[in-house]
Amino acid sequence: NARALDETVYMGGATSAQPRAVLPAAVRMTSLGRDHSDQSRLIVSSNSDAEARVLVINTGGTIGMTYHKNGLSPEENVIVEKLRELPILHDEQYAQQTRLYDKTPEKTLVLPKSTHSADPKHYEQYDGFVILHGTDTMAYTASALSFMCENLGKSVILTGSQVPIFELRSDGRENLLGALLIAGQFVIPEVCLYFHHKLYRGNRVTKVDAESFNAFSSPNLPPLANAEADIKINWDTVWRANTTAKFTVNTQMNCNVGLLRLFPGITADTVRAFLQPPMDGIVLETYGSGNAPDNRADLLDEIHKATERGLIMINCTQCLRGSVTTSYATGQALSKAGVVAGFDMTPEAALSKLSYVLAKQDLSTEEKKKMLSRNLRGEMMVKPGGAKLSLSDSRFIQAIAKSFNICFKEELEDALTPTLACAAAKIGDIEALEALREMILAADPLSPVSCEVRPPWIILVCSAHPTDAQLD
Repeated sequence: NARALDETVYMGGATSAQPRAVLPAAVRMTSLGRDHSDQSRLIVSSNSDAEARVLVINTGGTIGMTYHKNGLSPEENVIVEKLRELPILHDEQYAQQTRLYDKTPEKTLVLPKSTHSADPKHYEQYDGFVILHGTDTMAYTASALSFMCENLGKSVILTGSQVPIFELRSDGRENLLGALLIAGQFVIPEVCLYFHHKLYRGNRVTKVDAESFNAFSSPNLPPLANAEADIKINWDTVWRANTTAKFTVNTQMNCNVGLLRLFPGITADTVRAFLQPPMDGIVLETYGSGNAPDNRADLLDEIHKATERGLIMINCTQCLRGSVTTSYATGQALSKAGVVAGFDMTPEAALSKLSYVLAKQDLSTEEKKKMLSRNLRGEMMVKPGGAKLSLSDSRFIQAIAKSFNICFKEELEDALTPTLACAAAKIGDIEALEALREMILAADPLSPVSCEVRPPWIILVCSAHPTDAQLD
């Protein structure tokens, strides 16, 4: 049902002329109506004077399905109507006491069509975002959104359920409520996935169980948060972009990508056929720590021919946990054939990252490979032997700051930046200098790096490589 799957649900703060429903305690929710474009709205506000606005987008999935003759399927508007009947998601008494319905005589779910035109400012209007999504492809969507959302500064949380939210025993209510509470109360500027009391980084998860409520796993990164008696955030793990650039959504993705899983006995003809145009990028799922049979010259020859003509391949392990290395000769053979190491990325993250990077038409093939080897959104842990530690990696900087027993936000520039910048300038590391500049501006937009009057160390760095390392 394309119309039902396209239904959108919004949750935001109190605004005029909108019917409202309210969440009890920490978060309160109101329900807004549908217009002729088959969309519906909900509003969320906090229990304190300062309201938190959360935009919820319902893309379908089991969480909002009902039973029909042909089994479970989505039904338009049902989830909005049913949420009113759930005490943990709608506090009718609070709504009546605060006279939230005064401006809407009828408790309708219909909005004037003119109020629901395309609005590019949703990002500025809401404090966080929750996306209701089917569980089967949720890891792919979470990974893709993590790359598409550039310079993200707010929480985007995907969630869903294994059992429809209207059933007596459903994980949907807890999942939705947990996602709402975290999106409304914490600033975790990542695309996340919330399921079974845990908040994961979206590009680190994979679905591991078709029936259990504990359906997702993040094999190579611990959860960002655990929602038990208290909601505990693992702030050291939270990814933060060190930039002051404006949030944008990059919708340019290359669809000519695919997954090729090696197996014993795979023929060179099969590999050759899969690597043919219009394929531009391949995630190669290999054995163990990134190994392929080095005694299969026919396979390696087909891979080498493909990379030589510009096809980009990423090496990811078939194992649930672990990372690609070049410790074995079988792994080195792929590297020599031009395959890029995917380290500990999930196949979902690698495919999404490949689609994102290949769409950048202004980059050469080598520049795209270099970008794929960088940690862009916390999607992988780069091995020290394979690449330099990036100064844009906030966890790296925070670890150094912690070892010096200093506050990252207030004292990092004075304590660490001069030494790091001078070291980078000495070896001509332009990327490191740019990362430092962005990091400083993120902490203080009025920093001397953007002013005419600069401290001596900035002048020294600029003069070290006057033609290449200009910070302006």
